[in-house]
Amino acid sequence: MIDDNRTEKILAILLLNSIKGSPTGEKAHQLSLAGFTNIEIADLLETTTGHVAQSLYERKKKGKAKKKKG
Repeated sequence: MIDDNRTEKILAILLLNSIKGSPTGEKAHQLSLAGFTNIEIADLLETTTGHVAQSLYERKKKGKAKKKKG
């Protein structure tokens, strides 16, 4: 049986490969949807937690603006 930590690492690798070439914000969003924390996302993307938090906030803000227009 594979332990949870290893499963998470495999999931991260597969997910990052599937979104290779995407902007960091999109990668952060996808990893967040997969259940990774901002700290884990920052480690995977080799960036800061502040950058991850800001990217996720901006994406959420844009999503709300689109819903208001639509």
